[in-house]
Amino acid sequence: MTPPSEPEGTEPADAARRRVIEWEDPAPGFAVMPTMSGLDYLRTLIRGELPPPPIMAHLNMALVDADVGTAVFVCEPDESHYNPIGTVHGGVVCTLLDSALGCAVQSTLAQGQGYTSIEIKVNYLRPVFAGTGPLTCVGTVTKPGNRVAFADGVVTDASGKAVATATGSLLVFPI
Repeated sequence: MTPPSEPEGTEPADAARRRVIEWEDPAPGFAVMPTMSGLDYLRTLIRGELPPPPIMAHLNMALVDADVGTAVFVCEPDESHYNPIGTVHGGVVCTLLDSALGCAVQSTLAQGQGYTSIEIKVNYLRPVFAGTGPLTCVGTVTKPGNRVAFADGVVTDASGKAVATATGSLLVFPI
């Protein structure tokens, strides 16, 4: 007896999953960053005039808006982000938050200034699944600084429910 075939257009339950990740050379963006204010650089990325950082392709996320003191990212979680317990790995959500906090601070920086994360504290409020829908992450500067800046962030799911929050500190330095 032969096993029944799968309905047309579906994959067998044991089918291998695969995700191909492509990205552009980030070097052109890195080269011009010191010549622009942080906000101008972020807006250039949003308009697609410079290649986005490769991490965005890896995590299926995009910077969609930036203004002085704020940055907004969206991320479409999928099964490739799952951890061993069947939810989107907290590291994906943390990376989304770290990116939003960092870019919010970057939006306040003058030409020739850079930043790096010093510390981030994340509170996970509810699980995220592949079917959760797009996540929106808003980073907001709570205190700009010449040496250290502080920012908060919140990630919401497609229904507007908060799934995680974060606070962080970032080192500001000349580049």
